[in-house]
Amino acid sequence: MLLKRSSPLFTAQGAADEAIDLLLDHLQYESQKVGVKSSIIDKEPIHRVISGLLEADDAVEQTSSDTVSSHAAIRVIDAFLVPKFRFDPIKKQFYQHTGGLSVHGGSSAKSALYKDRYLLLFQRISHDQHFSKPAFDTEMSHYGSCEIAPIQSLVGQTGRRWVMGVISQFEDGHFYLEDLTASVEINLSKAKITTGFLSENTIVVAEGEMLLDGIFQVFTCGFPPLEDRDKSLKLLGQHDFFGGGTLTKEETLRLAELENRAVNAMFVILSDIWLDSEEAMGKLETVLDGFEIQEVVPSLFVFMGNFCSHPCNLSFHSFSSLRLQFGKLGKMIAAHPRLKEHSLFLFIPGPDDAGPSTVLPRCALPKYLTEELQKYIPNAIFSSNPCRVKFYTQEIVFFRYDLLYRMRRSCLMPPSTEETADPFEHLVATITHQSHLCPLPLIVQPVVWNYDHCLHLYPSPHTIVLGDKSEQKAFKYTGITCFNPGSFSNDNTFVAYRPCTQEVELSAL
Repeated sequence: MLLKRSSPLFTAQGAADEAIDLLLDHLQYESQKVGVKSSIIDKEPIHRVISGLLEADDAVEQTSSDTVSSHAAIRVIDAFLVPKFRFDPIKKQFYQHTGGLSVHGGSSAKSALYKDRYLLLFQRISHDQHFSKPAFDTEMSHYGSCEIAPIQSLVGQTGRRWVMGVISQFEDGHFYLEDLTASVEINLSKAKITTGFLSENTIVVAEGEMLLDGIFQVFTCGFPPLEDRDKSLKLLGQHDFFGGGTLTKEETLRLAELENRAVNAMFVILSDIWLDSEEAMGKLETVLDGFEIQEVVPSLFVFMGNFCSHPCNLSFHSFSSLRLQFGKLGKMIAAHPRLKEHSLFLFIPGPDDAGPSTVLPRCALPKYLTEELQKYIPNAIFSSNPCRVKFYTQEIVFFRYDLLYRMRRSCLMPPSTEETADPFEHLVATITHQSHLCPLPLIVQPVVWNYDHCLHLYPSPHTIVLGDKSEQKAFKYTGITCFNPGSFSNDNTFVAYRPCTQEVELSAL
Protein backbone atom coordinates (compact mmCIF):
# COMPACT_ATOMS: atom_id res chain seq x y z
CA MET A 1 0.00 0.00 0.00
CA LEU A 2 1.45 3.35 -1.04
CA LEU A 3 0.46 6.43 1.01
CA LYS A 4 1.15 9.89 -0.40
CA ARG A 5 0.50 13.27 1.22
CA SER A 6 -0.91 14.51 -2.09
CA SER A 7 -3.64 11.87 -2.00
CA PRO A 8 -7.29 13.05 -1.88
CA LEU A 9 -7.31 11.33 1.51
CA PHE A 10 -5.45 14.38 2.87
CA THR A 11 -7.74 17.13 1.65
CA ALA A 12 -9.79 17.22 4.91
CA GLN A 13 -9.25 20.11 7.28
CA GLY A 14 -8.85 20.60 11.03
CA ALA A 15 -8.99 17.53 13.26
CA ALA A 16 -9.10 15.15 10.27
CA ASP A 17 -5.69 16.44 9.08
CA GLU A 18 -4.21 16.00 12.55
CA ALA A 19 -5.66 12.49 12.88
CA ILE A 20 -4.17 11.44 9.54
CA ASP A 21 -0.79 12.95 10.44
CA LEU A 22 -0.95 10.97 13.66
CA LEU A 23 -1.69 7.77 11.71
CA LEU A 24 1.28 8.38 9.41
CA ASP A 25 3.58 9.02 12.37
CA HIS A 26 2.56 5.69 13.90
CA LEU A 27 3.06 3.91 10.58
CA GLN A 28 6.53 5.42 10.26
CA TYR A 29 7.37 4.30 13.81
CA GLU A 30 6.16 0.73 13.15
CA SER A 31 8.14 0.62 9.91
CA GLN A 32 11.33 1.78 11.62
CA LYS A 33 10.93 -0.94 14.24
CA VAL A 34 11.16 -3.62 11.58
CA GLY A 35 13.78 -1.80 9.52
CA VAL A 36 11.59 -0.87 6.56
CA LYS A 37 12.93 2.18 4.72
CA SER A 38 10.69 2.03 1.66
CA SER A 39 7.60 4.21 1.14
CA ILE A 40 5.64 1.02 0.41
CA ILE A 41 4.07 -0.43 3.56
CA ASP A 42 2.47 -3.87 3.81
CA LYS A 43 -0.72 -4.86 5.58
CA GLU A 44 0.71 -6.02 8.92
CA PRO A 45 2.01 -2.68 10.37
CA ILE A 46 -1.14 -0.88 9.20
CA HIS A 47 -3.29 -3.48 10.94
CA ARG A 48 -1.29 -3.14 14.20
CA VAL A 49 -1.51 0.65 14.19
CA ILE A 50 -5.25 0.80 13.47
CA SER A 51 -5.99 -1.86 16.10
CA GLY A 52 -3.97 0.02 18.67
CA LEU A 53 -5.68 3.33 17.89
CA LEU A 54 -9.14 1.74 18.05
CA GLU A 55 -8.35 0.20 21.44
CA ALA A 56 -7.10 3.56 22.75
CA ASP A 57 -10.19 5.28 21.36
CA ASP A 58 -12.49 2.79 23.11
CA ALA A 59 -10.61 3.29 26.37
CA VAL A 60 -10.80 7.08 26.11
CA GLU A 61 -14.48 6.85 25.16
CA GLN A 62 -15.22 4.78 28.26
CA THR A 63 -13.18 7.14 30.41
CA SER A 64 -14.76 10.25 28.91
CA SER A 65 -18.30 8.99 29.56
CA ASP A 66 -17.41 8.52 33.21
CA THR A 67 -15.59 11.85 33.20
CA VAL A 68 -18.54 13.90 32.02
CA SER A 69 -20.85 12.38 34.61
CA SER A 70 -18.41 13.05 37.46
CA HIS A 71 -17.56 16.66 36.51
CA ALA A 72 -13.97 15.56 35.76
CA ALA A 73 -14.06 17.63 32.58
CA ILE A 74 -13.55 20.59 34.93
CA ARG A 75 -10.35 20.54 36.94
CA VAL A 76 -9.60 23.24 39.54
CA ILE A 77 -5.92 23.89 40.24
CA ASP A 78 -4.93 25.63 43.47
CA ALA A 79 -2.25 28.29 42.99
CA PHE A 80 0.03 26.70 45.59
CA LEU A 81 0.10 23.46 43.55
CA VAL A 82 1.24 25.12 40.30
CA PRO A 83 4.68 23.77 39.29
CA LYS A 84 7.57 26.22 39.28
CA PHE A 85 9.90 26.57 36.30
CA ARG A 86 13.02 28.66 35.89
CA PHE A 87 14.83 29.66 32.72
CA ASP A 88 18.53 28.91 32.32
CA PRO A 89 19.97 31.69 30.09
CA ILE A 90 23.12 29.63 29.41
CA LYS A 91 21.45 26.43 28.26
CA LYS A 92 18.45 28.42 27.00
CA GLN A 93 15.90 26.04 28.44
CA PHE A 94 13.44 25.79 31.33
CA TYR A 95 13.93 23.40 34.22
CA GLN A 96 11.44 22.50 36.92
CA HIS A 97 12.09 23.35 40.54
CA THR A 98 12.20 20.25 42.70
CA GLY A 99 11.59 20.04 46.41
CA GLY A 100 9.39 22.10 48.71
CA LEU A 101 8.89 25.85 48.68
CA SER A 102 8.81 27.81 51.91
CA VAL A 103 6.23 30.55 52.36
CA HIS A 104 8.87 32.48 54.32
CA GLY A 105 11.59 32.87 51.71
CA GLY A 106 15.01 34.33 52.37
CA SER A 107 16.45 37.48 50.83
CA SER A 108 17.68 35.51 47.82
CA ALA A 109 14.07 34.57 47.02
CA LYS A 110 13.18 38.25 46.57
CA SER A 111 15.97 38.88 44.07
CA ALA A 112 15.09 35.61 42.32
CA LEU A 113 11.52 36.87 41.90
CA TYR A 114 12.66 39.80 39.76
CA LYS A 115 15.23 37.70 37.91
CA ASP A 116 12.64 35.05 37.02
CA ARG A 117 10.19 37.66 35.75
CA TYR A 118 12.88 39.26 33.61
CA LEU A 119 14.23 36.01 32.16
CA LEU A 120 10.74 34.79 31.35
CA LEU A 121 10.13 37.82 29.12
CA PHE A 122 13.71 37.89 27.85
CA GLN A 123 13.47 34.34 26.46
CA ARG A 124 10.09 35.27 24.98
CA ILE A 125 11.43 38.33 23.15
CA SER A 126 14.44 36.34 21.92
CA HIS A 127 11.99 34.36 19.75
CA ASP A 128 10.74 37.55 18.10
CA GLN A 129 12.41 38.12 14.75
CA HIS A 130 12.32 41.92 15.16
CA PHE A 131 14.45 41.81 18.34
CA SER A 132 16.84 38.99 17.47
CA LYS A 133 20.37 39.39 16.19
CA PRO A 134 20.67 39.11 12.39
CA ALA A 135 22.15 35.81 11.25
CA PHE A 136 24.44 37.49 8.69
CA ASP A 137 25.99 40.92 8.91
CA THR A 138 24.60 42.33 5.68
CA GLU A 139 22.65 45.45 4.87
CA MET A 140 19.50 43.43 4.21
CA SER A 141 19.74 41.61 7.54
CA HIS A 142 19.50 44.90 9.47
CA TYR A 143 16.19 45.78 7.87
CA GLY A 144 13.54 45.84 10.59
CA SER A 145 15.88 44.41 13.26
CA CYS A 146 16.05 45.95 16.76
CA GLU A 147 18.61 43.87 18.62
CA ILE A 148 18.40 44.18 22.41
CA ALA A 149 21.63 45.52 23.92
CA PRO A 150 22.67 44.86 27.54
CA ILE A 151 22.47 48.02 29.64
CA GLN A 152 26.11 47.54 30.61
CA SER A 153 27.09 48.01 26.95
CA LEU A 154 25.62 51.54 26.83
CA VAL A 155 28.66 53.03 28.52
CA GLY A 156 30.73 54.96 25.95
CA GLN A 157 28.26 54.23 23.11
CA THR A 158 26.67 56.82 20.85
CA GLY A 159 23.54 56.61 18.76
CA ARG A 160 20.24 54.96 19.46
CA ARG A 161 20.04 51.58 21.17
CA TRP A 162 17.28 49.17 22.17
CA VAL A 163 17.36 47.92 25.76
CA MET A 164 15.10 45.83 27.96
CA GLY A 165 14.81 46.14 31.71
CA VAL A 166 12.75 46.60 34.85
CA ILE A 167 11.66 50.12 35.81
CA SER A 168 12.97 50.69 39.34
CA GLN A 169 13.03 53.63 41.69
CA PHE A 170 16.19 53.98 43.76
CA GLU A 171 16.70 55.83 47.03
CA ASP A 172 17.51 59.09 45.24
CA GLY A 173 13.90 59.20 43.96
CA HIS A 174 14.92 58.88 40.30
CA PHE A 175 13.78 56.11 37.99
CA TYR A 176 16.19 53.59 36.52
CA LEU A 177 16.08 50.84 33.96
CA GLU A 178 17.72 47.68 35.30
CA ASP A 179 18.65 44.35 33.72
CA LEU A 180 20.95 41.51 34.84
CA THR A 181 24.10 43.44 33.88
CA ALA A 182 23.65 47.00 35.16
CA SER A 183 21.22 49.87 35.72
CA VAL A 184 20.91 53.27 34.10
CA GLU A 185 18.93 56.36 35.02
CA ILE A 186 16.22 57.09 32.46
CA ASN A 187 14.42 60.21 31.26
CA LEU A 188 10.86 59.54 30.07
CA SER A 189 9.86 63.16 29.41
CA LYS A 190 10.16 62.76 25.61
CA ALA A 191 9.11 59.12 25.43
CA LYS A 192 6.34 57.90 23.17
CA ILE A 193 4.70 55.03 25.00
CA THR A 194 2.53 52.21 23.72
CA THR A 195 -0.72 50.77 25.12
CA GLY A 196 -0.73 49.77 28.78
CA PHE A 197 -0.03 51.10 32.28
CA LEU A 198 3.64 51.96 32.75
CA SER A 199 4.45 51.57 36.45
CA GLU A 200 7.37 50.70 38.66
CA ASN A 201 8.29 46.98 38.49
CA THR A 202 7.01 46.59 34.92
CA ILE A 203 9.45 45.26 32.32
CA VAL A 204 9.77 47.43 29.22
CA VAL A 205 11.59 47.56 25.91
CA ALA A 206 12.95 51.05 25.26
CA GLU A 207 14.67 52.80 22.38
CA GLY A 208 16.85 55.70 23.36
CA GLU A 209 20.25 57.36 23.43
CA MET A 210 22.88 57.69 26.14
CA LEU A 211 23.49 61.35 27.02
CA LEU A 212 26.76 62.83 28.18
CA ASP A 213 25.51 63.13 31.78
CA GLY A 214 24.97 59.35 31.97
CA ILE A 215 21.18 59.47 31.59
CA PHE A 216 19.45 57.31 29.01
CA GLN A 217 17.03 59.49 27.05
CA VAL A 218 14.06 57.30 26.07
CA PHE A 219 12.31 58.04 22.77
CA THR A 220 10.07 54.96 22.49
CA CYS A 221 8.93 52.78 25.35
CA GLY A 222 6.59 49.79 25.45
CA PHE A 223 6.07 46.30 26.74
CA PRO A 224 7.78 43.22 25.26
CA PRO A 225 5.74 41.82 22.36
CA LEU A 226 3.38 38.93 23.00
CA GLU A 227 4.11 35.41 21.87
CA ASP A 228 1.43 33.26 20.29
CA ARG A 229 0.23 30.50 22.62
CA ASP A 230 0.81 27.73 20.08
CA LYS A 231 4.37 28.93 19.49
CA SER A 232 5.06 28.94 23.24
CA LEU A 233 3.74 25.40 23.64
CA LYS A 234 5.94 24.11 20.80
CA LEU A 235 9.03 25.68 22.38
CA LEU A 236 8.22 24.38 25.87
CA GLY A 237 7.80 20.78 24.81
CA GLN A 238 6.20 18.69 27.55
CA HIS A 239 6.62 21.22 30.38
CA ASP A 240 3.36 21.76 32.29
CA PHE A 241 3.34 25.45 33.28
CA PHE A 242 -0.42 25.54 33.96
CA GLY A 243 -0.56 22.66 36.40
CA GLY A 244 -3.24 20.66 34.63
CA GLY A 245 -0.95 17.82 33.57
CA THR A 246 0.65 17.04 30.22
CA LEU A 247 -1.29 15.40 27.41
CA THR A 248 -0.22 13.28 24.50
CA LYS A 249 -1.22 14.28 20.99
CA GLU A 250 -3.89 11.59 20.96
CA GLU A 251 -5.37 12.78 24.28
CA THR A 252 -5.39 16.38 23.10
CA LEU A 253 -7.24 15.46 19.93
CA ARG A 254 -9.78 13.44 21.84
CA LEU A 255 -10.36 16.17 24.45
CA ALA A 256 -10.71 18.78 21.70
CA GLU A 257 -13.40 16.62 20.12
CA LEU A 258 -15.26 16.30 23.44
CA GLU A 259 -14.90 20.05 23.98
CA ASN A 260 -16.47 20.79 20.61
CA ARG A 261 -19.44 18.65 21.61
CA ALA A 262 -19.91 20.49 24.92
CA VAL A 263 -21.80 23.35 23.28
CA ASN A 264 -24.18 23.64 26.25
CA ALA A 265 -21.46 23.98 28.87
CA MET A 266 -21.68 27.32 30.67
CA PHE A 267 -19.88 28.97 33.57
CA VAL A 268 -21.65 31.59 35.70
CA ILE A 269 -19.25 33.98 37.43
CA LEU A 270 -20.27 36.37 40.20
CA SER A 271 -17.98 38.66 42.17
CA ASP A 272 -18.63 40.46 45.48
CA ILE A 273 -21.30 38.26 47.06
CA TRP A 274 -21.98 39.89 50.42
CA LEU A 275 -23.46 37.21 52.62
CA ASP A 276 -24.30 39.75 55.35
CA SER A 277 -26.49 41.76 52.96
CA GLU A 278 -30.12 40.63 52.71
CA GLU A 279 -30.48 42.53 49.44
CA ALA A 280 -27.47 40.76 47.88
CA MET A 281 -28.67 37.34 49.06
CA GLY A 282 -32.13 38.03 47.65
CA LYS A 283 -30.62 38.91 44.27
CA LEU A 284 -28.47 35.78 44.35
CA GLU A 285 -31.54 33.64 45.00
CA THR A 286 -33.19 35.24 41.95
CA VAL A 287 -30.19 34.26 39.82
CA LEU A 288 -30.26 30.69 41.12
CA ASP A 289 -34.02 30.46 40.53
CA GLY A 290 -33.52 31.58 36.93
CA PHE A 291 -30.87 28.96 36.16
CA GLU A 292 -32.74 26.21 38.00
CA ILE A 293 -35.53 26.25 35.40
CA GLN A 294 -33.22 26.30 32.39
CA GLU A 295 -33.24 23.24 30.13
CA VAL A 296 -29.49 22.79 30.69
CA VAL A 297 -28.10 24.04 33.98
CA PRO A 298 -24.64 25.70 34.18
CA SER A 299 -21.66 23.38 34.54
CA LEU A 300 -19.91 25.65 37.02
CA PHE A 301 -20.79 28.52 39.33
CA VAL A 302 -17.82 30.65 40.39
CA PHE A 303 -18.45 32.73 43.51
CA MET A 304 -15.68 35.29 44.03
CA GLY A 305 -15.26 37.42 47.16
CA ASN A 306 -15.53 39.59 48.97
CA PHE A 307 -18.06 37.55 50.94
CA CYS A 308 -18.66 40.29 53.48
CA SER A 309 -19.48 43.97 53.07
CA HIS A 310 -16.87 44.86 55.72
CA PRO A 311 -13.19 43.94 55.52
CA CYS A 312 -12.30 40.91 57.66
CA ASN A 313 -9.34 42.58 59.33
CA LEU A 314 -8.21 42.87 62.94
CA SER A 315 -11.26 44.98 63.81
CA PHE A 316 -13.65 42.33 62.46
CA HIS A 317 -15.25 40.30 65.27
CA SER A 318 -18.16 38.55 63.53
CA PHE A 319 -16.54 35.37 62.24
CA SER A 320 -19.17 33.17 63.91
CA SER A 321 -21.90 35.19 62.20
CA LEU A 322 -20.11 34.88 58.83
CA ARG A 323 -19.88 31.12 59.36
CA LEU A 324 -23.67 30.95 59.79
CA GLN A 325 -24.16 33.08 56.70
CA PHE A 326 -22.11 30.61 54.65
CA GLY A 327 -24.45 27.94 56.01
CA LYS A 328 -27.46 29.94 54.80
CA LEU A 329 -25.87 30.17 51.35
CA GLY A 330 -25.41 26.40 51.32
CA LYS A 331 -29.04 25.92 52.30
CA MET A 332 -30.10 28.30 49.51
CA ILE A 333 -28.11 26.35 46.91
CA ALA A 334 -29.44 23.03 48.22
CA ALA A 335 -33.00 24.33 47.71
CA HIS A 336 -32.28 24.15 43.95
CA PRO A 337 -31.97 20.36 43.41
CA ARG A 338 -30.99 20.47 39.71
CA LEU A 339 -28.17 22.94 40.39
CA LYS A 340 -26.97 20.97 43.40
CA GLU A 341 -26.87 17.73 41.41
CA HIS A 342 -25.51 18.87 38.05
CA SER A 343 -23.43 22.02 38.79
CA LEU A 344 -20.10 22.53 40.50
CA PHE A 345 -19.61 25.45 42.91
CA LEU A 346 -16.21 27.12 43.19
CA PHE A 347 -15.41 29.71 45.88
CA ILE A 348 -12.48 32.13 45.49
CA PRO A 349 -11.58 34.58 48.30
CA GLY A 350 -11.47 38.32 47.70
CA PRO A 351 -8.86 40.85 48.85
CA ASP A 352 -10.79 41.70 52.05
CA ASP A 353 -11.86 38.19 53.03
CA ALA A 354 -10.66 36.26 56.05
CA GLY A 355 -7.20 34.75 55.74
CA PRO A 356 -3.71 34.75 57.21
CA SER A 357 -2.67 37.88 55.28
CA THR A 358 -3.37 40.06 52.24
CA VAL A 359 -0.23 38.80 50.47
CA LEU A 360 -0.73 37.17 47.04
CA PRO A 361 -1.39 34.41 46.28
CA ARG A 362 -4.09 34.01 48.93
CA CYS A 363 -4.99 30.59 50.28
CA ALA A 364 -8.54 29.24 50.27
CA LEU A 365 -11.16 30.41 52.76
CA PRO A 366 -10.64 29.03 56.29
CA LYS A 367 -12.37 25.73 56.98
CA TYR A 368 -14.04 27.22 60.05
CA LEU A 369 -16.11 29.52 57.81
CA THR A 370 -17.01 26.94 55.17
CA GLU A 371 -17.94 23.89 57.27
CA GLU A 372 -21.60 24.86 57.53
CA LEU A 373 -21.90 25.32 53.76
CA GLN A 374 -20.27 21.97 53.03
CA LYS A 375 -22.94 20.20 55.06
CA TYR A 376 -25.39 21.18 52.32
CA ILE A 377 -23.01 21.16 49.32
CA PRO A 378 -20.38 18.44 50.00
CA ASN A 379 -18.74 18.82 46.57
CA ALA A 380 -18.21 22.61 46.89
CA ILE A 381 -14.65 23.59 45.97
CA PHE A 382 -12.75 26.22 47.94
CA SER A 383 -9.62 27.33 46.14
CA SER A 384 -6.91 29.97 46.26
CA ASN A 385 -6.81 33.43 44.72
CA PRO A 386 -5.78 33.34 41.94
CA CYS A 387 -6.84 29.89 40.84
CA ARG A 388 -6.82 28.02 37.55
CA VAL A 389 -9.48 25.89 35.86
CA LYS A 390 -8.84 23.36 33.10
CA PHE A 391 -11.90 22.64 30.93
CA TYR A 392 -10.97 19.86 28.53
CA THR A 393 -8.13 21.58 26.59
CA GLN A 394 -8.98 25.14 27.67
CA GLU A 395 -7.01 26.97 30.35
CA ILE A 396 -8.86 29.61 32.37
CA VAL A 397 -7.38 31.85 35.09
CA PHE A 398 -9.54 33.46 37.80
CA PHE A 399 -8.21 36.41 39.79
CA ARG A 400 -10.18 38.48 42.31
CA TYR A 401 -8.44 41.77 42.98
CA ASP A 402 -9.27 45.44 42.50
CA LEU A 403 -6.43 45.69 40.01
CA LEU A 404 -7.61 48.50 37.75
CA TYR A 405 -7.72 51.07 40.57
CA ARG A 406 -4.28 50.05 41.86
CA MET A 407 -2.66 50.06 38.42
CA ARG A 408 -4.03 53.50 37.56
CA ARG A 409 -2.76 54.94 40.87
CA SER A 410 0.70 53.43 40.35
CA CYS A 411 1.02 54.57 36.73
CA LEU A 412 4.09 56.76 36.09
CA MET A 413 2.45 58.66 33.25
CA PRO A 414 -0.95 58.69 31.51
CA PRO A 415 -1.33 55.75 29.11
CA SER A 416 -1.35 56.32 25.39
CA THR A 417 -4.77 56.95 23.84
CA GLU A 418 -3.56 56.29 20.28
CA GLU A 419 -5.03 52.76 20.16
CA THR A 420 -7.62 52.91 22.94
CA ALA A 421 -8.82 55.14 25.77
CA ASP A 422 -10.55 52.32 27.68
CA PRO A 423 -8.77 51.72 31.02
CA PHE A 424 -9.80 48.03 31.08
CA GLU A 425 -8.20 47.44 27.69
CA HIS A 426 -5.01 49.08 28.95
CA LEU A 427 -5.13 46.78 31.98
CA VAL A 428 -5.54 43.67 29.82
CA ALA A 429 -2.64 44.75 27.60
CA THR A 430 -0.44 45.29 30.67
CA ILE A 431 -0.95 41.90 32.33
CA THR A 432 -0.78 39.92 29.08
CA HIS A 433 2.41 41.59 27.84
CA GLN A 434 3.97 41.32 31.31
CA SER A 435 2.82 37.67 31.54
CA HIS A 436 1.90 38.46 35.15
CA LEU A 437 -1.43 38.97 36.89
CA CYS A 438 -0.21 41.69 39.26
CA PRO A 439 2.87 43.62 38.01
CA LEU A 440 2.59 46.18 40.82
CA PRO A 441 5.44 47.29 43.11
CA LEU A 442 5.76 44.93 46.08
CA ILE A 443 5.26 47.89 48.41
CA VAL A 444 1.80 48.36 46.87
CA GLN A 445 0.86 44.66 46.74
CA PRO A 446 3.12 42.19 48.55
CA VAL A 447 3.69 38.78 46.95
CA VAL A 448 4.96 35.57 48.54
CA TRP A 449 8.43 35.57 47.00
CA ASN A 450 8.70 31.82 46.45
CA TYR A 451 5.22 31.65 44.91
CA ASP A 452 5.37 34.55 42.46
CA HIS A 453 5.25 31.98 39.64
CA CYS A 454 1.59 31.33 40.57
CA LEU A 455 0.79 34.76 39.10
CA HIS A 456 2.56 34.14 35.78
CA LEU A 457 0.55 34.06 32.56
CA TYR A 458 2.88 32.02 30.37
CA PRO A 459 2.02 30.41 28.05
CA SER A 460 -0.96 32.70 27.52
CA PRO A 461 -4.17 31.08 28.80
CA HIS A 462 -7.32 30.95 26.71
CA THR A 463 -9.31 33.07 29.17
CA ILE A 464 -8.53 35.47 32.03
CA VAL A 465 -11.31 36.42 34.48
CA LEU A 466 -10.46 39.60 36.41
CA GLY A 467 -12.91 40.01 39.28
CA ASP A 468 -12.84 43.76 39.95
CA LYS A 469 -15.19 46.19 41.66
CA SER A 470 -14.96 48.44 38.59
CA GLU A 471 -17.42 48.49 35.69
CA GLN A 472 -18.35 45.22 33.99
CA LYS A 473 -16.25 44.76 30.83
CA ALA A 474 -15.21 42.18 28.25
CA PHE A 475 -12.31 42.44 25.79
CA LYS A 476 -10.64 39.94 23.46
CA TYR A 477 -6.98 40.78 23.03
CA THR A 478 -4.69 38.87 20.64
CA GLY A 479 -6.89 35.78 20.95
CA ILE A 480 -7.11 35.91 24.76
CA THR A 481 -10.61 36.39 26.17
CA CYS A 482 -10.59 38.73 29.20
CA PHE A 483 -13.57 39.95 31.16
CA ASN A 484 -14.62 41.49 34.47
CA PRO A 485 -17.99 40.24 35.81
CA GLY A 486 -18.45 43.45 37.80
CA SER A 487 -19.57 43.79 41.42
CA PHE A 488 -22.74 41.73 41.95
CA SER A 489 -23.68 43.31 45.29
CA ASN A 490 -23.11 46.86 44.03
CA ASP A 491 -24.16 46.75 40.37
CA ASN A 492 -26.26 43.53 40.11
CA THR A 493 -23.92 42.35 37.32
CA PHE A 494 -22.50 38.92 36.54
CA VAL A 495 -21.26 36.96 33.52
CA ALA A 496 -22.38 33.79 31.78
CA TYR A 497 -19.41 32.34 29.89
CA ARG A 498 -19.52 29.57 27.31
CA PRO A 499 -16.03 28.05 27.15
CA CYS A 500 -16.72 26.01 24.02
CA THR A 501 -17.13 29.16 21.90
CA GLN A 502 -15.41 31.60 24.32
CA GLU A 503 -18.60 33.66 24.23
CA VAL A 504 -19.06 36.17 27.06
CA GLU A 505 -22.60 37.17 28.01
CA LEU A 506 -22.56 40.31 30.16
CA SER A 507 -25.62 39.93 32.39
CA ALA A 508 -27.42 41.96 35.02
CA LEU A 509 -30.57 41.81 37.10
